[in-house]
Amino acid sequence: MTDYDAVVYDLDGTLVDLNVDWNAVALDVLEVYASAAVDAPSRELWDLLAAASDFDLAPEVEAAIADHEREGARTSRRLPHAEEVLACEVPAGVCSLNCEAACRIALERHGLIAEIEAIVGRDTVETRKPDPEPLLETIRGLSATPDRTLFVGDSKRDERTAQRAGTDFEYVGNGPTRV
Repeated sequence: MTDYDAVVYDLDGTLVDLNVDWNAVALDVLEVYASAAVDAPSRELWDLLAAASDFDLAPEVEAAIADHEREGARTSRRLPHAEEVLACEVPAGVCSLNCEAACRIALERHGLIAEIEAIVGRDTVETRKPDPEPLLETIRGLSATPDRTLFVGDSKRDERTAQRAGTDFEYVGNGPTRV
């Protein structure tokens, strides 16, 4: 890590394992669409979130997802890579597709919050990974530059985000565990 001025971590699947049943989340989001008498454009959670603003459902969809994430953060499991945060010699941040509140809850629960200087969740900025803006906002919060930052994650989405932001990237473990 001494080759970098900052390190940014993804949260879920990298530092912690949020205790979230993503299928149940998708069903709750589909219920938001159904309650509004709107035909859901997909059954995939992130597609439903992306389309929610087209139907004036963004706040309700975001709330449904965030409720699950916050609860999942309270009962999350710390992953081995979290130890790296505690030993990090440069400023560290978190850039996550999870809501910021869930990130903060999980980091607090696992004694990592004091080591994290910048936290950007799905709802912190206007765009979401793989758009580079969330990662760039995290890097700005660390007073670093993309070319001197390492982003550590567990998904192809994280890797694409790093490429688009101009940072180096490292997978947790042996490669992507999610798209």
